[in-house]
Amino acid sequence: MASEKSHTDEQTHFRTCNLCEAMCGIVIKHDGDKVLSIKGDKDDPFSKGYICPKATALQDLHEDSDRLRHPVERTANGWKEISWADALDKVAAGIQLVQKKHGQNAFGIYLGNPNVHNLGGMLTIKHLLTSINTRSRFSATSIDQLPHHIVSMHLFGHMLRIPVPDVNRTQYMLIIGGNPLASNGSIMTAPNMRQKLKDIQARDGKVVVIDPRRTETADIASEHHFIRPATDVLLLLAMLNEIYAQGYADQAQAHNRAAALTPELASLADFAKDYSAESVAEITGIAAKKIKRLVKEFCEAESSVCYGRMGVSVQEFGLLSQYLIMLINIVTGRLDEVGGLMFPNPAVDVVNNSGPGYLGKRHSRVSNLPDFNGDYPVVAMADEMLVEGAGQLKGFMTVAGNPVLSTPNGEKLDKAFANLDFMVAIDYFVTETSRHAHIILPPVSPLERDHYDVTFNNFAVHNVAKYSKALFAKQRSAKHDWQIYLELAKRLDKKAVLATKVERLLIKFLGPQFVLNQGLKRGPYKGLNLKQLKKNPHGIDLGALKTMLPQALKHKDKQIHLNVDFYQADLERVQEMMQDYDDKQILLIGRRHVRSNNSWLHNSYRLVKGKPRCTLMLHPETAKEYGIEDGQNVKVTSRVGSVTIVAEVTDELMPKVVSIPHGWGHGRKGVKQKIAQAHAGVSVNDLTDDTLIDQLSGNAAVNGVPVQLQAIAPEATDLETADSDVDFDMKSGSAA
Repeated sequence: MASEKSHTDEQTHFRTCNLCEAMCGIVIKHDGDKVLSIKGDKDDPFSKGYICPKATALQDLHEDSDRLRHPVERTANGWKEISWADALDKVAAGIQLVQKKHGQNAFGIYLGNPNVHNLGGMLTIKHLLTSINTRSRFSATSIDQLPHHIVSMHLFGHMLRIPVPDVNRTQYMLIIGGNPLASNGSIMTAPNMRQKLKDIQARDGKVVVIDPRRTETADIASEHHFIRPATDVLLLLAMLNEIYAQGYADQAQAHNRAAALTPELASLADFAKDYSAESVAEITGIAAKKIKRLVKEFCEAESSVCYGRMGVSVQEFGLLSQYLIMLINIVTGRLDEVGGLMFPNPAVDVVNNSGPGYLGKRHSRVSNLPDFNGDYPVVAMADEMLVEGAGQLKGFMTVAGNPVLSTPNGEKLDKAFANLDFMVAIDYFVTETSRHAHIILPPVSPLERDHYDVTFNNFAVHNVAKYSKALFAKQRSAKHDWQIYLELAKRLDKKAVLATKVERLLIKFLGPQFVLNQGLKRGPYKGLNLKQLKKNPHGIDLGALKTMLPQALKHKDKQIHLNVDFYQADLERVQEMMQDYDDKQILLIGRRHVRSNNSWLHNSYRLVKGKPRCTLMLHPETAKEYGIEDGQNVKVTSRVGSVTIVAEVTDELMPKVVSIPHGWGHGRKGVKQKIAQAHAGVSVNDLTDDTLIDQLSGNAAVNGVPVQLQAIAPEATDLETADSDVDFDMKSGSAA
């Protein structure tokens, strides 16, 4: 059993923390009604006792007095609690009225990142989407990992067939635009990355970080090199050039199994021929001899892997850059090899149970941006609401998302939401986004639902499987996410085919566990089912990553399709960037902290205590140039807006680069999160530009945004407040 009594009042519960990608096992002590402590589970085969400070937010969220427990309706006199039956009827009627009056696609929907951390949500969201039946769909994908999906779809035949670094066995890890110590991985599910990187060094390996900021990861790396924001594409082109120029591609050919499956590989010899290390050195800020040395070390290491993440993806050449990273791993013989880039083999095979994805079947009405797998880019969302004409969005639903804070040009989107005829939010809180809703439908807290990581086992650096029963039974008056979806589907989709109706009935009475069990039975591990997982509350170790080519490939011919022409066409845009590059611009980048993830975590008092984190980081040279002192207020202005924020002068940033963290900006009126409002900060997305995008994919480019700085009369702002009193041990990874 997942819970066991240790004495009269105290009980022990084992589960997986689902607040980020790391899938850390936790041990929760409780008395049946209240959490007493949360610590790392040393018997979890994946995390082995490690957790980060965020795990305590599971308790904070569950107990949060601001968290909605009942549906609420916005009235002239404020928010009013209403019954579930009334709320669901009104939501269904509101959606139908918008679609009847303005057309089926006049109602839109946005899915936030927390959806993929939710078992019931992941397995049943299709019923909500099908019942609303709109093409006006958006998701957090296009301000995050969209390039990863497109590259994997093109090369390997499926948008979710994404290989991950075999960090547990590699000898050389090159990290570009990633900070896994803060993110616990990210498209690389890997708890305790600090120890994993130290282990590489302990076995005489090397960790190299390329980033405009000396991040927490860069601090412990063997080497760190600053790079000008959004010039990663030039570095990667030069590296690919050098791999061929130094003969490493030819040397790898003899033992390169992936190359044998890649018929277009020969065409790559000339792909980057115009980009020598010398030609990109000045713009990138990395000397030619360093680029050549990095290539030599990478290619001559016993095993090596190149990994690029958020900083690479969310820039103007995010898709081409992620493509180049994949090419570098392929031509050097590092794909599907121990210590290189390998394919996980999860117990629930989402690849074989979902469509491969597609790009550009349709384009957004106003900005003409391509959809991906049915979702339009988030940068198109506000214009679709504000620009009049046939197809204009008049109604909207957000599901576990706060796009006013998380997508570009938040002020514009804020205005757009305020002008809708009807809006509904499925959310725990009255947030910067959901405050515009006419009705908010709140699901149960994470501790009141069962959990299995359908998504993140697909990116895990070691194959495991773990099922966690809900810690607390939900209140009779509460509903799970999946129950909300099915209730709305029943009201909106009364003419569903018989098979769909039967499936919905089965889920209604048996829960999403029924769907999960079917997935486990059809998976690659014979005999594995939900009953077996329940008998192993710490999880089951399914083994290290193994070579999976060509079986992993989803193209019918079982080959890797490079789609060279598609990507090579973007080199014209690269040339234009090089010619027009202005090295005098101040460029804005984001950043992440281990105590923060999504904006709602800022309502956890234990995670926001301590030194203020919503600051403007800038280099001493940049501060001197603009007359800015540490602790002084600074006005930061971009094409779309301005914010005033406290300066944090530090040599962590390279000159002419400034950084503001993501997810803050809780000072807007009507937000009902007391702790977050007391630590409001500013929203970096009031500066990011909805016209600054990766033209190849439509992904938002929130790194490398040009800004202007203006010092404001100095004020006594003390950044050195008391440290957090969270009982957290960095060595053991325990929090209580």
